[in-house]
Formats: sequence, structure tokens, C-alpha cells
Amino acid sequence: MPNRLKAAFCILALTVTASLGAAELPHLRKQGTATQLIVDGQPFLVRGGELGNSSGEPDFLRPSWVKLQKMNLNTVVAPVYWDVLEPAEGKFDFASVDGLIADARANNLRLVLLWFGSWKNSMSCYAPSWVKRDQTRFPRAQDSAGRGLEILSPFHAANRDTDARAFVALMRYLKVNDPEHAVIMVQVENEIGMIPEARDHSPEAVKAFAAPVPRALMDYLAKNRAQLAPELLAVWSAAGGKASGTWTEVFGAGPAGEEIFMAWHFASYTQAVTAAGKAELLLPMYANAALIRPGYQPGQYPSAGPLPHLIDVWRAAAPALDFLAPDIYFQNFSYWAQLYTRSGNPLFIPEAMRSPEAAVNALYAFGALDAIGFSPFSIESNDGPAAGYLTASFDLVRQLTPLLVEKQGRGLTAGFLQESVETKQPQQVRLGNWIFRVAFERAAPPPLADGLAVVVGPDNSALAAASRPGAAPAGGLMIALGDDEFLFAGIGLTITFAPAEGGEQAGLLSVAEGRYVDGQWRHIRWLNGDQTHQGRHVRLEPGRFTLQRVKLYHYR
Repeated sequence: MPNRLKAAFCILALTVTASLGAAELPHLRKQGTATQLIVDGQPFLVRGGELGNSSGEPDFLRPSWVKLQKMNLNTVVAPVYWDVLEPAEGKFDFASVDGLIADARANNLRLVLLWFGSWKNSMSCYAPSWVKRDQTRFPRAQDSAGRGLEILSPFHAANRDTDARAFVALMRYLKVNDPEHAVIMVQVENEIGMIPEARDHSPEAVKAFAAPVPRALMDYLAKNRAQLAPELLAVWSAAGGKASGTWTEVFGAGPAGEEIFMAWHFASYTQAVTAAGKAELLLPMYANAALIRPGYQPGQYPSAGPLPHLIDVWRAAAPALDFLAPDIYFQNFSYWAQLYTRSGNPLFIPEAMRSPEAAVNALYAFGALDAIGFSPFSIESNDGPAAGYLTASFDLVRQLTPLLVEKQGRGLTAGFLQESVETKQPQQVRLGNWIFRVAFERAAPPPLADGLAVVVGPDNSALAAASRPGAAPAGGLMIALGDDEFLFAGIGLTITFAPAEGGEQAGLLSVAEGRYVDGQWRHIRWLNGDQTHQGRHVRLEPGRFTLQRVKLYHYR
């Protein structure tokens, strides 16, 4: 056989072998009202942790992998830096990506990659030096005084196309070098936003602002008017609800209209980058948002990102994105999380504060909102009580994943979360034929000499967590196992019951503490006496994460 044909045959054989050996691509699918992430053909809940912004380089991160495993993570959310990936134009260095993939595989963990491209927390601090220095070719956004900002302008094709080229190179590299899909999702950019004013005032932006609102956005708003975010609808309606016109004519002359203008252009830019990357490798992709502090106006926060009141603008401009995601650092966790389930948006929380409350916020997100995943920030720095609580909470999620993914989207799960210590009113939930009233108990757990209280299950994994002095978190989730049987998972909860229809009372037929091992319930002890106040309630004590399986009955 001629050498040329022999070489071609070898390449073909290698291609076929790689194709046959490649794992199924991670993807999203619907189940009822929920969206599930599918990894290796099975529903997958991300028990994640996001690395600190400067912790994504392999040599720095390597000592932390064992710690991350011990926290019961199954996924690390890790940044990839444009300036490191493309130090000189057109010359790519994938050593950092190789290191992340190799170390993730070695530790049996998955990766969600964060593309720190044109924008990171509004600024363009991760753009390569050759981009930063050439402001003629790669123009900046400007403030109203004409001063340049450390923000690449979204109104220039050179900025967009250069970012997209680098992102395509990353996706192409993953396609060839990550056939087992250690990488399961990709975030495109990071916390996009305009600051310190509501819009870009560069000449190109001023010209675009004076132009008509794109027909694609107006058609989307008209078609989806009944489902629009109420904040967006209010701005549009206040300006007269016009079907066409300039940005000022359609959305008014104030900062709210300027933010909508910027949202369209940021999202259109992100759409181009995302679509180009997906053409190489069809992984799930999303964009994230830095949320708004109370009372802040556009320009005082990173404006025009994929925020709840702009979700429709982003959907219209960036359909290649699979969902939009919040970075939640505020105490009113459930409020912000619920906003990101509007109109069927799948909930994934790539970044959240790593306080002790993260442990119960995760359970609430999975139980109440069918979340794809939850990831506290700077996870490699997580320590003390917060790390202990998260370890125990993620242990419960690990045990319950087969049940949770089976029940998602079918109205068979619920979540419980106290918004603040001042909230004294019990939370009330109806599931099936029963009403559940849940009170929260955030008392400090009993102190121990070593500062750690751990109950070890039959397989030697932790059921409980840190109990150093200080208020323990309170929260959890519930899964319906049958019409009258329920599983409770959490900490610091007292649950009472009532039939949804009047005329009878609710009783506890049995209450058992246990755990799931390889998907099977393993009984630890019965709790039918003092622990249930002689049949009056179910109590998941403070300071310790537990699972309790409860059967109810009616009596007169």
C-alpha cells in the first residue's frame, strides 16, 4: 500500500476508533416542568464549587483536589483565562486546560469551565495584553465625558470576532482532547455589565442608540407580551408600548431604557461567541449575572447583564445560550433563585456565598426549584463550619440524587428555607393530600472539644457536620415517596402535618432515621417517641444533617 494511502487509512482508523470510544456529549433534556443535565447518559446534579478567580492554574490548584473531594463535590467550576490561552495573537497555549482536565479525571471530578474572555465582572481584565494595548483596533467603551473605560465595547466586530476565535479554539481543543467529557458545561464570559454609567457613550454606541430598535427584539416582545418579566413590561408600557421606534422612543429616555439597549448589544455579542463555540462542540452553555443591591440604579451595578428583569432581552438576542444563571451573595436566596426559574429557565447557581447557609440553600434549590446544580464561590478556601455543613449537605444530595432526578418536574419535591433569623412564621407547603408546616430552629449546636460533631453512617461517610459555637443553618428538602410517605432531608426543622381536606387529623404512623446506600434505604433507628414529641411532629435537630422517612395516616 502506498505510504500516502497508508497514512490516510491510519487517520481514518484513528478517527473511527475515537468516535466509537467517545462518551455521549453532556446535554440538557426536559422532564415534566424540569430541565435535567445529562452526563454519561444519566441525569446529573452538580454538587459544585467555584474556584477563586486566580485559582484555576493547575500547579496552584493541585494541592486542593483532595480537599474538594472530601467536601463531597462532584464538579469543580474553574476559570479559563483568555490572556493565558492566547498570549500572542493566533498562538494558543492549552497547558492550563490540559492540567485542569487531567487533575479532574484523576480525582473523579467533572468541570464546568468559565470563559474569562471579553468581560469579567464588567471589566476586560482578562483580555490579552495585545488586545489591551491596541485600542484603535479593539476599542473601549466610553463614559459620557468621552473617557475610555477598562471595558471592551460590544459595538465593534473586531472585539467580538477576536474573542469568538479564541473561544472556538478552546472548544475545538476540548473536542479532540476531552473525549470522555470531563468538561460538562461552559459559561460564556463572566458577569457582563456596564458601569459606572448605564450605557456606552463611544461614537459607535451613540449611533446605535439613535437607530431603531431591532425588529427581532420588537417581534419577540410582541409575541411574548403575556409572559414578559413585569419590570421590562412596565418600562415598555410607560413609554407608550410602541411597536417600533428608536431606543428612547420605545423604552424612554431614562437609565432603564439605556440598560435595555446595552443588554441587547451585550447579549448579541455573547450570542456570536456562543454560537461559534457550539459549532465546534455542542456542550450546554450559559451566561451568569452579578445581582443588584437594593436601591441601586443602572450604572451603579453591572448593568445590562442577564438579570431577571432583562431575561427576555437576553433570550431574544442570544438564543444559543441554554439558560441564564445568578451569582447569589444576598441573604434573600430564595427570592433571587425563584426569579431565575421564570418562563422555564433552568436553575443553575454557578456562584454563591460560601457561608454556613450555603448548605441549606443548596438543599432548597434542589428540592423546591429543580436546580441543575449549586456551587459556592472560592471553594478551595472553604474551611471551618461552612465547609463542614456543606460536606454534610452534599452528602445528602449525593445519597438522594437517584430519587431527586426521578421526581424532578413532577410536583413531588419541595424545599424549606428560612429567609432570615427574623422570619418566625412557619413555611407552609402543600404536596399531594397533605399540608406541611415547617418551623426553623437555628440554635447553636452543642460544642465539642475538637469543634466538630460527626455522625458516621454505615459506609463511614459523614451524616453531620461542623458544630462550633454560632448559629447553625436551618433548611432542607422533602421528597414524596408515595401518597402518604415522605422523605425529609436537612437540619433544624420541625414539621407538623394536616390533611389538605378538612374533617380529619394527621398522625405519624412511623418515623425512621436512615440513609441511602447505593440507592437503597438503610435503616438506622426508629424515632417514634420523644424525638417526635410523642407523635406530634417530625424534628430534624439543629446542628446535624439527617434523613428521616415518615409515614402519615388520618384519624378522627
